[in-house]
Amino acid sequence: MKCKIREWNLSDAEDLAKIINNKNILSNLRDGLPYPYMVKDAEEFIMAMLSSDKTKTFAFAITVDDRVIGSIGVFRCENIHFRTAEMGYYIGEPYWGKGLGTSAVEQVCSYIFRHTDIIRIFAEPFAYNTASCRVLEKAGFQLEGVLRNNAVKNGQILDMKMYSKIVV
Repeated sequence: MKCKIREWNLSDAEDLAKIINNKNILSNLRDGLPYPYMVKDAEEFIMAMLSSDKTKTFAFAITVDDRVIGSIGVFRCENIHFRTAEMGYYIGEPYWGKGLGTSAVEQVCSYIFRHTDIIRIFAEPFAYNTASCRVLEKAGFQLEGVLRNNAVKNGQILDMKMYSKIVV
């Protein structure tokens, strides 16, 4: 099974809602996503991504056979960090453990480094999320350190790990 990244389509909303309407996924993402996650929520997200500033937001659907199985985005930072960007991603639970997250991360990094002036991409998974950490490591990211007591998620104070990949 191989995945591709592509621009979002409004017709992806139903598949997106099915994938992300899962507490096992939401528990590993930042707050702000509703649960249950409805098709209307997916449509709003897709519209926001399609209308975003294309020099700052690089948002892609992760697909298999052109069906959405996840989401990946790279978001440019500002001020002195304008050539740095943060990456976030998730894959639907039925697709975990198949190398699709690593493939999507590699594809988006390749795209960003070829088509923009961004020189550094970073990601901050929760330290307990060993699967996400492994995705980053397999995609060539370097662990820069542990951000101790860096977040509060579901009432718990959590460490996060800082990973980065730089253009070579």
